[in-house]
Amino acid sequence: MTAHPAADQVPTPPAEPAESWSLPADLVRRLAARVVAAPGAPLDVTHSPLNGAPVGALPVSVPDDVVGAVARAREAQRSWAEHSARDRAAVLLRLHDAVLDRQSEGLDILQLETGKARVHAFDEIADVGIATRYYARKGPGMLRDRHPAGLVPGLTRVTEVRHPKGVVGLITPWNYPMNLVITDAAPALLAGNAVVLKPDSQTTFTALWLAQLLADAGLPEGLFAVVHGEGPVLGPSLIQSVDYVCFTGSTATGRRIATQAADRLIGVSLELGGKNPVYVSDDVDLDRAAEAIVRDCFSNSGHACVSMERLILHERIADAFLDRFVDRVRRLKLGAALDYTADFGSIASAAQFDTVRAHVADAVAKGATVLTGGRPRPDIGPYFYEPTVLDDVPPSAMCYGQETFGPVVSVYRVGSDAEAIRLANDTPFGLNGSVWCRDRRRGVRLARRIDVGTVVVNEAYAVGWGSIAAPMGGRKDSGLGRRHAAEGLLRYTEPQSIAVQRIGLAPLFSRGGEFYSSTFTRALKVTRAIRYPWP
Repeated sequence: MTAHPAADQVPTPPAEPAESWSLPADLVRRLAARVVAAPGAPLDVTHSPLNGAPVGALPVSVPDDVVGAVARAREAQRSWAEHSARDRAAVLLRLHDAVLDRQSEGLDILQLETGKARVHAFDEIADVGIATRYYARKGPGMLRDRHPAGLVPGLTRVTEVRHPKGVVGLITPWNYPMNLVITDAAPALLAGNAVVLKPDSQTTFTALWLAQLLADAGLPEGLFAVVHGEGPVLGPSLIQSVDYVCFTGSTATGRRIATQAADRLIGVSLELGGKNPVYVSDDVDLDRAAEAIVRDCFSNSGHACVSMERLILHERIADAFLDRFVDRVRRLKLGAALDYTADFGSIASAAQFDTVRAHVADAVAKGATVLTGGRPRPDIGPYFYEPTVLDDVPPSAMCYGQETFGPVVSVYRVGSDAEAIRLANDTPFGLNGSVWCRDRRRGVRLARRIDVGTVVVNEAYAVGWGSIAAPMGGRKDSGLGRRHAAEGLLRYTEPQSIAVQRIGLAPLFSRGGEFYSSTFTRALKVTRAIRYPWP
């Protein structure tokens, strides 16, 4: 491999933007009116990471606004829960159609707020379609009453009923501000709940656009409310008011939310950080692997909790793979246009840009080699940074164990599958992983040994994420609970068991303890013999 010289780490003043964009004024007014905030609330002007231009102004909510939104949502939820699941599903299907039909407007908002390339913004549109269709079609069946086996065969009838939690509080991040909202909100609404959403303050326009589309799709007023402001200000009031909390974000914040929720004995689901490994074995199609792993590492500018930050290579193929991989990374086209001409977008914020720079500079100072990238690109926009591949990263480097959450991947060489698995599991995180080898059975065997919630064999992470009928979530410091599949819906419900006895059991107890125990012993033996499904 030919290494790229280390980038100069002295800050470079950003170039003046070649062009400025902002949302149309009438769209800003319509969306801003959906923020739950008092009349005359101060305005917060958000700026695009693409070029620093203002996106639009939004009123700032305060804790009392959150409390009021939850109270109104709770009132609206009572009648919403009386609707059939199929009626509720119809709203999701109309949302599905609206997001696809109006995607151009949604893509513009996504790009302006996050800085991502349009092709990665479209991933969110597609995911909204997948999530809404799946829960609208399959969800009513998951919520249907079930009849598990009762105590006495033929005489005890048990019904399992699913009730909505009430009001669900969603706290969502800036990296996927559309699909992470709908992936969690759609099943919550389908289950009969109301939702109060606190999106990241950088991406509130995307959330408000979804709120408008839900209203247009027929969702009753008050069932999906959006508050705008900083998490430390609004988050505690949300957690103190709602009946369930769903959070996606950092592990540190997730711990605080879990503690606050525990004080009220309400449930939480948390998808937190990751330091995800991809292992390329000695038995692999190198070109196919290199093409997909570029997507695994650098889609969405590396701003994905499931993206790969640790590239573990079997030493027999390491150099041959890196020749192919680094060449593909170098050919990624960076750009800020609101079209499909760019492969790679901007870092989303100044804070994240500083983290990426700091991680790369620290690794280089401690002996790492930059194989490609490692440089900011102020000629394109203030927060553009080249996709970066690092080799020889020592354990003392920040990016060795800490989540970078940006376009940086570190390379590690191993001599065996066993060594690869040890390295893959040598982290407090456990969110996502990937295995590449020509022998698929071997790949599955290796996947089972990686301590993460999701593993993809021989493709990029989108295959695991997009398989929405399977649960997705983290282990260890990567979170609690699961989204997607039945787990992603039933977490928003309270199960209730109703047992009805056709013939009373009084004669069994009235004849004394000895008769009761001997009779019940015989019953247990009989039920075992006939394989009755309890206990």
